[in-house]
Amino acid sequence: MWKLALLAVLAAVSAACLGSDFEDSIEGSWQLTSGTVDGTEIPLLDTHPITINFQGDMVNGTASCNSYGGGYELSGSSITFQPLAMTEMACSPPETMEAELMYGQALSQVTTVLLDDGLILRGPGIELVFEALEPVSDADLTNTVWVLDGLISGDAVSSVLGERATLEFFTDGSALGGTGCRTFAGQYTINGAGVLMTELAADGHECPPDLADQDAHVLAVLGDGFRAEVAGNTLTLSSQGDEGLVYIADA
Repeated sequence: MWKLALLAVLAAVSAACLGSDFEDSIEGSWQLTSGTVDGTEIPLLDTHPITINFQGDMVNGTASCNSYGGGYELSGSSITFQPLAMTEMACSPPETMEAELMYGQALSQVTTVLLDDGLILRGPGIELVFEALEPVSDADLTNTVWVLDGLISGDAVSSVLGERATLEFFTDGSALGGTGCRTFAGQYTINGAGVLMTELAADGHECPPDLADQDAHVLAVLGDGFRAEVAGNTLTLSSQGDEGLVYIADA
């Protein structure tokens, strides 16, 4: 009898762990480290990560190329994703679009969630394994004037030209900055480990030819949504693809 009682207690504890508290455990941002669809591996590119971010009853992320978002329902270890909205950009290399298609197909068939040294989503013929991402906070970004120090393209970091280019985030969700030849303003929101500029507008004048590429680079990184990492006095922004920006805190 005592064995049956013990098993009943353990079952109750397991059910509680997978009940109301389970949703709190998956809150935050995760990056896909491996995935299979009917035995075929999803191709993963370091320059085009696949991420998922849970906030309340909503989910969003990047699917190798495009951003997606929508609702989900969680009951114990059972999870279902509602039809997700996705942007419609084309990306290269071709593996990015293949990965995005397979990932979207997989999410639509996910039925269960498991936490085991990471986040695991499963369904018929589906397994998606994620690792946790360190969230970024307002405190990491705000109350600092960030000065542009380098432009990242792949493994190369090029020097900055033109006027002093800065970036400032404010606690009210607004942002101001410059590209080295013109200024911009916008609104931002933080989604776990990612930052999304919900509005971004640069002033109307054209940049001189020697600064046009830099101007386009800065606005593309900011406008595509980016990962922000603060290490000491350095802020690194990484966007989808192989582009990014390096900023140094103003002394």
